[in-house]
Amino acid sequence: MAINGSLDDIFNDDPFGLLDIKPAATSARNADERLVASFEDINAFYDANKREPSSAGGIQEYQLLARLKGIRLDIQKVEMLLPYDRNNLLKSIAKPIESINDIFEDDSFGLLETPEDSIFDLKHVTKETTMPDYIGSRKPCLDFEKFEHLFIDCQLDLREGKRKLYPFKNEQQINKGYFFVLKGILLYVDDVSERERINGKVNARLRCIFENGTESDMLLRSLAAELYKNGRRVTEKDEKLLDNFNNITDDDQEMGYIYVLKSLSNNPEIKSIQHLFKIGFSKQPVEDRIKNASQEPTYLMAPVSIVTNFKCYNMNPQKLELLMHNFFGESCLEIDVHDSKGKRFTPREWFIAPIEIITQAINLIVSGEIVNYKYDSYKNEIVFRY
Repeated sequence: MAINGSLDDIFNDDPFGLLDIKPAATSARNADERLVASFEDINAFYDANKREPSSAGGIQEYQLLARLKGIRLDIQKVEMLLPYDRNNLLKSIAKPIESINDIFEDDSFGLLETPEDSIFDLKHVTKETTMPDYIGSRKPCLDFEKFEHLFIDCQLDLREGKRKLYPFKNEQQINKGYFFVLKGILLYVDDVSERERINGKVNARLRCIFENGTESDMLLRSLAAELYKNGRRVTEKDEKLLDNFNNITDDDQEMGYIYVLKSLSNNPEIKSIQHLFKIGFSKQPVEDRIKNASQEPTYLMAPVSIVTNFKCYNMNPQKLELLMHNFFGESCLEIDVHDSKGKRFTPREWFIAPIEIITQAINLIVSGEIVNYKYDSYKNEIVFRY
């Protein structure tokens, strides 16, 4: 090595690579690397099973299916992953459009056709419409990862019978955190805006997340209309209702129990009444309170079974009980009961209403929205107060 050489000579005469600059290694993967790794999991599944993941498999397979659907709905992700798409999972999705002719030639639904004029086409007649000025549209959900596990858990609960599918009955069943099935696709209500009058009717803007990785900001009444035609509601788990009451800390004060009971009476007059339930309050555990039910007129002088009960914190349980009684007042049971000494009593805590309606009312109390609703005993529905 020449002592008086130039800097270039010094850099060029580095046989041990001491002057090489190596980029600092990092253990953190960027978003693109995570996306590729996520897609490789789907490729690995296809390699092993020779098919795409489906909803009929286990939890992990369903998670891969939701991930694949989300990728297919994002053209940028599709374009990035095409070099890794060895199983042609994305080829038919990303068809490049390079000219106007490509647009016209790719009209698989005939949207750009111009058929001959028909005598039935009235061009100069204004069509009546009841469509709103703004219609919520679906678009890719950019933060779908936050909700993916919710759909997986809900599907598992449905399979295990912890949740059930029931017909959709009224728009008051649409609340934040609830699941529905619309045209065979599971959806989750992530947010409900403040209710306001839109076109003369009480309405609210929603954020709905669909299990296929899309989202929509449709109106509450629009979703209700679709669910009436092509939807089902997914029931809640008892654990969630209990969590609403038991979101507690060490500073919270236990007040007692609100309970819902069903009569086991052999009296034909009582046995013939469907959806008959007692809503009450007890400071002691409900099991202890009902031990002598067959000797107490308030329990119709008959044994009872516990349908559900909620531990109350930081609230006046007597007022809560009174609120429930006022809410279901129109459906209060009118009956006289005599005790063991022949004294006549008229219990006022038994109501004729479906258990899902009672549960819905409890949810509305917890959310503070009960003041906006009333119970229609003729329709067996909770409806808006107008």
